[in-house]
Amino acid sequence: MTDAELMRHAIALAKRGTGFVNPNPLVGAVLARDGQIIAEGWHAKYGDLHAERNALKVCDDPRGAVMYVTLEPCCHTGKQPPCTDAILQSGIRKVFVGSDDPNPQVAGKGLKLLEDAGIEVVRGFLKDECDALNPIFFHYITARTPYVIMKIAMTADGKTATRAGFSKWITGEASRRHVHETRKRCAAIMVGIGTVLADDPTLTCRIENPSDPIRIVCDSNLQTPIESKLVVTAREIPTYIATCSIDRRKAELLESKGVHILEIPPDEGHVDLRFLMRRLGEMGIDSVLLEGGAALHEAALRAGIVQHIQVYIAPKMFGGVSAKPAVGGLGVYGVEEAYQLTSPEISRYGDDILLEYDVKEVR
Repeated sequence: MTDAELMRHAIALAKRGTGFVNPNPLVGAVLARDGQIIAEGWHAKYGDLHAERNALKVCDDPRGAVMYVTLEPCCHTGKQPPCTDAILQSGIRKVFVGSDDPNPQVAGKGLKLLEDAGIEVVRGFLKDECDALNPIFFHYITARTPYVIMKIAMTADGKTATRAGFSKWITGEASRRHVHETRKRCAAIMVGIGTVLADDPTLTCRIENPSDPIRIVCDSNLQTPIESKLVVTAREIPTYIATCSIDRRKAELLESKGVHILEIPPDEGHVDLRFLMRRLGEMGIDSVLLEGGAALHEAALRAGIVQHIQVYIAPKMFGGVSAKPAVGGLGVYGVEEAYQLTSPEISRYGDDILLEYDVKEVR
């Protein structure tokens, strides 16, 4: 196998940790001798061994081997000891590294330790492909707020529901499965109270080997029904309601059902989304999938909390000025005020098209 093939195998291994390592990064590692794999590992679960140590654990004799690892090895003690120590003790002669680790506790220090010990280090190998594993981690470790993905499912004419409010199902089964894969990838899923009242969702991850995200409802006035599916299952899946309501009686009733209440200051009468993101970051929540309605989408864009957008477009048209749009509110006044999107990607799921963009940060 070539060096590129070995690193791409490490990338594939890293993806096996999706949904189980947050807020840690996805990392894969391969040990090879003369182009042949002799051991492999990945970070499989938060708190467990890192990819490098998992690979070394199953390697009979790593002396003189080459390691391919998707992220710079850590050089500090967290829930696990430094991976650099294990590499130095192993007798590995060369390490190919994909992504730099922006964590200030690492940030080049791990690579320098290896180089100072005489190990040959190839930096930035297939960097773009390795970086694509961890936009969540890179954002969270530097901003300390969750990486927010806004998901929209709409018709070709930009409608998310008919004029009567019907929206199931706009997209096809393949698109819906991909949404559940994104749910698995994210630590939390967030909706607005309008979605709860209209759809009574469960917001679970319904695919093979699922990892349910915690559930967050933006409910400024504590309107969430006690009999809603989210409340009824709150003891099974962590469920949070972010509110600026002072109705302690309703809050205590929800808490008695297992719901966690997050008291958030208001912003023009609604939950302050910037404050909420800082609070979630402090709680160790590194990512949020936003599956709200038009009102929450507009508020999130206006607050500047969205990093990535997924737009599923179905080959249908609803028409009508009263049919619901993807983003509500008044909207911008001039074209120059538009929210700017970058790095477009296009995929196809069944008959649907998925457009993905990063949201350009406004400074």
